[in-house]
Amino acid sequence: MLESVALLIVGLILLVWSADKLVFGAAAIARNIGISPLVIGMTILAMGSSAPEMMVSATAALSGKTDTAVGNVLGSNIANIALILGITALIKPLSISSTVLRRELPLMIIVTLIAGVLLWNNHLGFYEGTLLFVLFVIFLLAMLRISRKEQQKGDILLTERESEIPQDVSNKKAVMWVVFGLILLPFAANMLVNNSVIIAKYFGMSDLVIGLTIIAVGTSLPELAASLAGVLKGEDDMAVGNIIGSNVFNILAVMGLPGILNPSMLSENAMGRDFWVMLGVSLLLVVMALGKSRSINRLEGAILFIVFLGYQGYLLMNMAA
Repeated sequence: MLESVALLIVGLILLVWSADKLVFGAAAIARNIGISPLVIGMTILAMGSSAPEMMVSATAALSGKTDTAVGNVLGSNIANIALILGITALIKPLSISSTVLRRELPLMIIVTLIAGVLLWNNHLGFYEGTLLFVLFVIFLLAMLRISRKEQQKGDILLTERESEIPQDVSNKKAVMWVVFGLILLPFAANMLVNNSVIIAKYFGMSDLVIGLTIIAVGTSLPELAASLAGVLKGEDDMAVGNIIGSNVFNILAVMGLPGILNPSMLSENAMGRDFWVMLGVSLLLVVMALGKSRSINRLEGAILFIVFLGYQGYLLMNMAA
C-alpha cells in the first residue's frame, strides 16, 4: 500500500513536469516557425495546463475506468474554481479587467450546461464524445476571432499570455522537450492511474470518487502553479483566464476522449451529484467575477475554499458512491 502511494506521488510529479515541458517545447517550436503569438497564447498556452487531465482521462478510459476519467473532469473543474481560485484570492484579491475574459465566462457556463445535457442519461457514448470535440474546435475558432478583435484594443489578458511564450529557444532544444514530454507523459499517466486504482480498492473508493479526489486535485496542480505565479506577478486576468480555459478544455476535449475511446454507462452520482456541484461553483465564479466590483475578494475566496473542503469531505465520507 505504501509503495502504491509513493508511486502515485512520483507519477503525479512526472505527469505535471512532463506536461509542462511538452507545452514549453510546442510553444517554442510554434514561435520559431512563425505562428502568431496570439494563436500560440490562445491555444497551446491557454489549454496546455490541461494536458495532464487529457492524458489521465485517456489512460483511464483505455483501462475500462470511464467513471474515473469523467470524475477527473468534473473534479478538476470543481478544484480549479473552488480550490485554486479560492486559495489565489485569499493570497491576493483578483481584479478582472479583460474583455476577452468577460466573454469567456458565459461560454464556460454554456459548455457546462451542454455537458449536463449529454450526461443526463448517465451514459457517455461515441457520438457524445465526437460532438464535444467538434464543439471544442468551434469554441477555439470563436475565441481566436474574438481575441483578434480585442488585440487591437490592447486587451490585458492577451498581452499577458503572449508574454509567457518562450523566446530564444533553439528548434533542437524545443523538439527534444516535445519528444521527451510525449514519451514521459503517457508513462506517468499510466503510473498514476494504476496506483490510484490500487489505493481506491484498498480504501473501498469507487472509480468515480478516486477521479473526483486524488486524481482531480493532482492533475489541477499545473493550474494552481500558473494561477499563483500570475497573481504574484500582478497578472490577475491570466490567473483567472487559465482556470476558465482549462475548464472549457476539460469538458469539451478531455471529457470527449473517454466517450470516443470507451463508450460506457456512468455512475448515477456523476450527473446526480457532482455535475451540480461543478455547475454551482461555475455560476458562483460568474457572479463574483462579473459583479459590480469585477473582482474576487478575500471573503469570496474563503467561500470558494470552504465549498471545496466541504465537498471533498462529503466525498471521503461516501467513498464507495
